[in-house]
Amino acid sequence: MKKRLALMTVLIFGLSVALMSCVTTQVKPTEKNFIAPKVSLERFEIPQYDGYWYYAKSVKPTKGDAGNRGAMLPMSFLFNVENKNPYPILLDGITFTVKFDKDFAVVTYTCNDQYWIPAGKSDHIRATTLITARSALLSLLVTGGFKLKEKGWSPWDALERWWKGVPEGTTPVHIAECSFSFSADGVSKTYPYEMQAQ
Repeated sequence: MKKRLALMTVLIFGLSVALMSCVTTQVKPTEKNFIAPKVSLERFEIPQYDGYWYYAKSVKPTKGDAGNRGAMLPMSFLFNVENKNPYPILLDGITFTVKFDKDFAVVTYTCNDQYWIPAGKSDHIRATTLITARSALLSLLVTGGFKLKEKGWSPWDALERWWKGVPEGTTPVHIAECSFSFSADGVSKTYPYEMQAQ
């Protein structure tokens, strides 16, 4: 009886050690086994909206200094990043350009903050950017002139259309030239993504 109990104890202990070694054995990241994470845009929102307005530096403000000023338009993008790898990965770079009406680039977002995403899990990453009617106007005058003519819009028509249409959901917002950079134990990968916000 004692021999049998001792044999069972040794067998259970040996099996436990074998199982624990299987559980703790990690797959080492390599160029070949690195799986591209699945990135999707879960939500797009305007966290604050104060309407559309613009005034030139010739206008005397009620308070503060005169200057060419325009309404702000903050935009918040919530991404879902799914790590399909059997090891944790580090998201260490996000870049994308926000376009209105598919053709007009209004701002480029870049972030090098770092986020660990556990093996086989998903995480949410929020990217918030801000443009002003003034910065959008300057961008339009420099790069969007021909596209505006094709559509028969003036820069002021476009600004008003966007500042009213984006919060209402009637102006298409696209994310272009988008890339997410990941790394794991010395292996680094950058993947392009294209998506529509609304």
